Amino acid sequence: MNSRHLRILAAIVFPLLLLRASAAICEEPAAAPVESPAQRGYRLLLEKPYLSPDFDQRVFDELWKTWEEPLRSKAEKATPDERRQMAFSRYGLIERAGDPDHRPLQYVVDDKGNWTMNCLACHQGKVAGHAYPGVPNSLYALETLTEEVAETKDRLHKKHTRMETGSLLMPLGTTNGTTNAVMFGVALLALRDPDLNLRRGFPPLSGSHDHDAPAWWNFHRRRSLYSDGFAMKSHRALMQFLLDPENKGPKFREWENDFKDIYAWLDSLKPPKYPGLVDAGLVDKGHGLFNEQCARCHGKAGRDERYPNKIIPIETVGTDPARLNALTPEQRKAYGASWFGEYGKQPLVADPGGYVPPPLDGIWASAPYFHNGSVPTVWHVLHPDERPKVWLRSEDSYDLKRVGLEFQAFDTLPRAALVSRKERRRYFDTTQEGKSAAGHRFQDELNEEEKRALLEYLKTI
Repeated sequence: MNSRHLRILAAIVFPLLLLRASAAICEEPAAAPVESPAQRGYRLLLEKPYLSPDFDQRVFDELWKTWEEPLRSKAEKATPDERRQMAFSRYGLIERAGDPDHRPLQYVVDDKGNWTMNCLACHQGKVAGHAYPGVPNSLYALETLTEEVAETKDRLHKKHTRMETGSLLMPLGTTNGTTNAVMFGVALLALRDPDLNLRRGFPPLSGSHDHDAPAWWNFHRRRSLYSDGFAMKSHRALMQFLLDPENKGPKFREWENDFKDIYAWLDSLKPPKYPGLVDAGLVDKGHGLFNEQCARCHGKAGRDERYPNKIIPIETVGTDPARLNALTPEQRKAYGASWFGEYGKQPLVADPGGYVPPPLDGIWASAPYFHNGSVPTVWHVLHPDERPKVWLRSEDSYDLKRVGLEFQAFDTLPRAALVSRKERRRYFDTTQEGKSAAGHRFQDELNEEEKRALLEYLKTI
């Protein structure tokens, strides 16, 4: 090609390239993906602290120095990464998937290294090592973590915060995986007026009702909250656990839209599918038995989905009454008369007299069972006389045959658990107050084959 041809080609191509570049400059930038309310709600749970910090990174990194032997010596010889994994295992924390900073799902960790508990502390656990969204955190060791944070802060001359102070007034959860959260709300609300402004006083002292966190994927089916169903479901009701003394009344109004989005995330959750094998020959029979025996209280799933949302009297269900009796009618009414209950506009059940049976969607993944977490597998729910008196669960193993936690059973607490409070919290002792595994014997009229069929069907919903 000679120079004349090159000049002609340039005269044609250059204006075209210039026109294309000019058009590219004038184009609208690509729009960022629109975040749905549910997506924003989940992001807020992970990134925005709504409470004052619990502790800082240095405290967390040095918690291992409070551990008992031989675990302490093992941690001393470990790498920082191994030590973090040991701490996450000890306290029931789960690392965020793909997070380069190895932050836990259960705490907001800011740029200054402050750790602040979020709602996922009790409401995001794992099943057989997998963190399904909304699965209860049945491994969270809040009481032990709080004790060891207090010991570490004392050694480092750091100030105690609300959790260490609160644990002196009432238990935080006397067995790992259970929580006294409703009583936290009662005690803290007693220090507020209906507009949630602080007032002088002293919170009522309380024992523990040792509640097992519910599966959040059933949130969309419930009209009410809590095992006794006394409060109607609302975004404001989700906010009552923000009653940190640092949070004044106006803060709750400022955050109200945030919790509408968090509510949307909860409402979007669906139960995980059972990953094991199912005896298809028994499922249809089990489905029929479920509709005959269980649906009137627990509702139906699938295409026939319905849920009665009704309270079953404690005399009928026969499960442990401690949680029901933990709140007085006056305390429930005080909640209803406050901003949380829209100053009495929200329906309220001041004296429920029993418990609301939960939907059983995803029941395979929500072990342990009953409102207090006293029964380790669905098989043991169906076989009341075989329920263990004292049991110790494994961390990640799961019993797909009996559907629930893999565990060791004991007649009494082992010696180590009698000596150490931290060790004792690893065991579920059904002989203790509020921890009974009694009741729910409606299935006694079924024979063994029928119970097996019912168990197979329950895996599928």
